[in-house]
Amino acid sequence: MRVFHQRGAFRMAAVATGLWMPVALLAFRPGAADDPPGSKPDNKKTSAVTVSNNPIHTTPIQVDVNMVIVNITVTDPYDRIVTGLDDSNFQVYDDKVGQKIASFSTEDAPISVGMIFDSSGSMSDKIQKSKEAALQFFKTSNPQDEFMLIDFNERPDLISGFTSKFETLQDHLLFVSSGGKTALLDAIYLGLAQMKRATTNRKALLVISDGGDNHSRYTERDVQRAMKESDVQLYAVGVFEALASRSRTPEENAGPGLLADLAENSGGRMFSVENPDELPDIAEKISIELRNQYVIGYKPSNLVRDGRWRRIKVKLLPPRGLPPLQVYARTGYYAPTQ
Repeated sequence: MRVFHQRGAFRMAAVATGLWMPVALLAFRPGAADDPPGSKPDNKKTSAVTVSNNPIHTTPIQVDVNMVIVNITVTDPYDRIVTGLDDSNFQVYDDKVGQKIASFSTEDAPISVGMIFDSSGSMSDKIQKSKEAALQFFKTSNPQDEFMLIDFNERPDLISGFTSKFETLQDHLLFVSSGGKTALLDAIYLGLAQMKRATTNRKALLVISDGGDNHSRYTERDVQRAMKESDVQLYAVGVFEALASRSRTPEENAGPGLLADLAENSGGRMFSVENPDELPDIAEKISIELRNQYVIGYKPSNLVRDGRWRRIKVKLLPPRGLPPLQVYARTGYYAPTQ
């Protein structure tokens, strides 16, 4: 077994993701939801998509199910990624009922990532390092990966659809400046709507923000529900001032909790940063983690299509002689209704 060492030690709250897929498919691709009004199907730069007057409506992703897929992250006591485990080291429970693992993989498959970049006024003194973090994430990607960019302040703007040429996104980021209020929830909701255009089987949103939403039409409950109904993991880099020096609005003070909750419920991770100089290293850490997850598939014993929330519990059976390890896995999924 290998323990993956990474630079720096950062505070994190972690979970991984689960979704349904047909047994016959080795590579999952969800059914597409209805496109939000005003969106375009190509990967060229689109006109700004705004929710300030006309909120975006999206249909929950519907998947024909008889297998559940769970992405799992394992860390050691120093929060370093642990690789080299196999299926015998894991036990999976679905609503407290043990399940037989049908598939197991550690393959570094291509991934589609939607970047949600905060350019509101509260990010003015952090925006340059935030740009560097975004670029570092792109630079550590694989050639088969693809990226989408949403910039937001008082409204979210779809700057670029999915492209494998991160240089295009780099050019767009260079001209981003800070100002205005923060519509974080609207930006995440737009990101979820756009993720159905992804061409790979693995999907994630990466949010770089201070989390201080004060201008969204969508609520946290709306976005939480949309995350649970999607097959997208959310990774958040929360850029916060040191607690002793914070002089913030109530919305800004709620930022850390908001980002942590969204990341946890989606199966992703939230990284809290007080020193902007750490941002590029953290972005690289996220990129590495996305490429070192275990992917377990199981056919649930309960195939009733009742649309109810099913709880997932993943237990780790580590090899002898290892220090205590932590396993992170999404807490559940919605069963289909049809």
